[in-house]
Amino acid sequence: MPSRPEKQAPPEFFYDETEARKYTTSSRIIEIQAKLSERALELLALPDDGVSRLLLDIGCGSGLSGETLSENGHQWIGLDISHSMLDIALEREAEGDLILSDIGQGLGLRPGCIDGAISISAVQWLCNADKSSNDPKLRLRAFFGSLYRCLARGARVVLQLYPENHAQLEMITSAAMRSGFSGGLVVDYPHSTRAKKYFLCLICGPPNLSTTLPRAKGEDGGSCSEESDSDGENQTVRVQERQRPRKKQKVTKKAKGREWILKKKEQMRKKEKYGYGENIPPDTKYTGRKRKARF
Repeated sequence: MPSRPEKQAPPEFFYDETEARKYTTSSRIIEIQAKLSERALELLALPDDGVSRLLLDIGCGSGLSGETLSENGHQWIGLDISHSMLDIALEREAEGDLILSDIGQGLGLRPGCIDGAISISAVQWLCNADKSSNDPKLRLRAFFGSLYRCLARGARVVLQLYPENHAQLEMITSAAMRSGFSGGLVVDYPHSTRAKKYFLCLICGPPNLSTTLPRAKGEDGGSCSEESDSDGENQTVRVQERQRPRKKQKVTKKAKGREWILKKKEQMRKKEKYGYGENIPPDTKYTGRKRKARF
């Protein structure tokens, strides 16, 4: 029987059948998972045309979030690293196709076949190096690179996560942007300590005027934009075009004019008695005159 997870290791790595079943039958977990999945699907902003889409559920676990996708009429593929959680999903007769997969090693899916993706509390585990062979940056690069390739052009991804700190959040976002995604962070209830939720909303392709970030939910249950939140905890990630640093401008020295030259020559002539004023050329109309570039 595997031991309890260590402090920095994801619990999915160590779930046995008993723990997986206990997690799935908890009414509180089911309620939270359903709310987060509905919010993620809302941020995914799929066209309301009645057409079923093929979606990815990254870190699907026992299929709780997949139920929300099925209820909204979509087909889905679930990926998870825990064999026990996927066994529970099979027992619960989850409607999606299930794949045992470590997303940190990439997604083995055909390019351009997925219409969108969601993830509930899974991607942050890629930042934890539970083994000496696991490099968080390499695992994030493999995940986002393969995710970008399997998505259709313009498809959206919504990743709900619980970052340990701002550095971890920045590392995840930077890996996504380097892989070609555009988008940014949506923070629901930014002023609340317990209700605050982070959603990384990504678009497969470069940013354009028609693709804007969804609005975050405010503390009163309404909508509020990220830009209006002045709280220091609400640190958002914005997408900007890369700008090259400006070249250092050459400092041009001011040219010494005729008056300065005549003054200097006069000073040297006064020092003739000390032997410094010898061979000073006489003043003429050409003194201090700027020469042409060529004769």
